[in-house]
Amino acid sequence: MKPWFYVDSERQRHQVTEDQLESLVTSGVIRKETIVWCEGMAQWTPAVQAIGHLFGAAPAAPPPPVPAGTPPAMPMKAHDVDYEIHGNEMQIVEVELDPNETVIAEAGGMNYMDDGIHFETKMGDGSDASGGGFMGLLKNIGKRVLTGESIFMTHFTNRGSGKKRVAFAAPYPGKIIPLKLSDYGGEILCEKDAFLCAAYGTNVGIAFQKRFGAGLFGGEGFILQRLRGDGLAFIHAGGTIIKKELRGETMRVDTGCLVAFTSGVTYDIQRAGNLKSMFFGGEGLFLTALSGHGTVWLQSLPFSRLADRIIAHAPSAGGSSTGEGSLLGGIGRLFDGDNG
Repeated sequence: MKPWFYVDSERQRHQVTEDQLESLVTSGVIRKETIVWCEGMAQWTPAVQAIGHLFGAAPAAPPPPVPAGTPPAMPMKAHDVDYEIHGNEMQIVEVELDPNETVIAEAGGMNYMDDGIHFETKMGDGSDASGGGFMGLLKNIGKRVLTGESIFMTHFTNRGSGKKRVAFAAPYPGKIIPLKLSDYGGEILCEKDAFLCAAYGTNVGIAFQKRFGAGLFGGEGFILQRLRGDGLAFIHAGGTIIKKELRGETMRVDTGCLVAFTSGVTYDIQRAGNLKSMFFGGEGLFLTALSGHGTVWLQSLPFSRLADRIIAHAPSAGGSSTGEGSLLGGIGRLFDGDNG
């Protein structure tokens, strides 16, 4: 089953399954004038022509077929920035800005920047993707306050005469994932705190899980980050990153190992086997079930798992210090101050 794409009134692109089209038409999200695209169509087409049968209209002649690929490009709204990623386990992304180009980031992520880069802390990401003008901005700020996120973001702008660079560092061992949002239907959902930085024009919002079970047992509460736009965004994750393509099947993963997924993927929580497996299997009580059509990014070392292991082995927290020389290690700590 091929995925469909549509563009909303804010010119944001969304990927949906063919089964979801009818409900979107019924609810008024997709109207007759909404432009849509599917593999095999030569160009973006008004919905009444491409899927007229869902509106009760006679189907129009199909457009000529084209080679398989991504949907035709829409006009860029986000700044078109370049980048380079340095390092292996503790990575840095270096973003190159032309004059007057801007990159946005969560506070505290900047590592270094060239002279000529001007930075300013502002409310929100500066995009208009939220709609509703000032009231839309207040709504987004209210969501971030309720979820414990900072209401401020830092904007880094090149005020110089040539190309300038600003770098952002991952906060823990892992990888930085560059995402061209236009390649994924204009929207990515990712775990809370995964966002690192993005080209100006990207909407960084909060998505609440509608399924109560997913919110209660999903490891990240009811909260996911939603990145919308057509430019570059960068997220970070722990350990090794695995990219999976779902084509209608279902994948079950540990709740903490999910990093991000596209809008065509549905997210739910399932019980991890029977009661014996749940309590004695060592894999937790619940697993995340991912299904649909789209792309999924997984991480091998969630930060919560890394932190739990460190705390469990910290002597100050009652952990054991095995592997450090046994008796001799204990004697050594009498002299180096570790027992103070």
